[in-house]
Amino acid sequence: MITLNLAQQLKAAGLPWQPTLHDFFAVPDAGLDDRVFVISDMMAEAEIMRGWPTITFHGSVEWALDYVLQTEAVWMPTETQLRNLLLDTIGEADAISLTVSANAATCRVTRGMVSAEFNAADAPTAYAYALLAYLR
Repeated sequence: MITLNLAQQLKAAGLPWQPTLHDFFAVPDAGLDDRVFVISDMMAEAEIMRGWPTITFHGSVEWALDYVLQTEAVWMPTETQLRNLLLDTIGEADAISLTVSANAATCRVTRGMVSAEFNAADAPTAYAYALLAYLR
């Protein structure tokens, strides 16, 4: 998963987000910077009940944070979402390749006769760097 800082850069660069089921997001500047949330239609938790591991289901969750405005949330796109967004941004006539090793990932974007490489520690971050470059 990409960092909150990188997700904020993508948002600032104009990455659109229409929230859908299973999207990950963060709520910065609310004391929750280290938490990642997911849009879900049912909350399930792993708990220990009477000494046995269980999965419990809750129809609603009541806590201090009842809602946040979508504009306050920051989308944390997955690797697949980032790759698809990059493909949509550069167009199908161009090419994207990804090379991954134990400690690094390189996303290469070829548009016509010009190639650019984006290096990172992992694949999602490499895709995000490439997408950020093309959004700017």
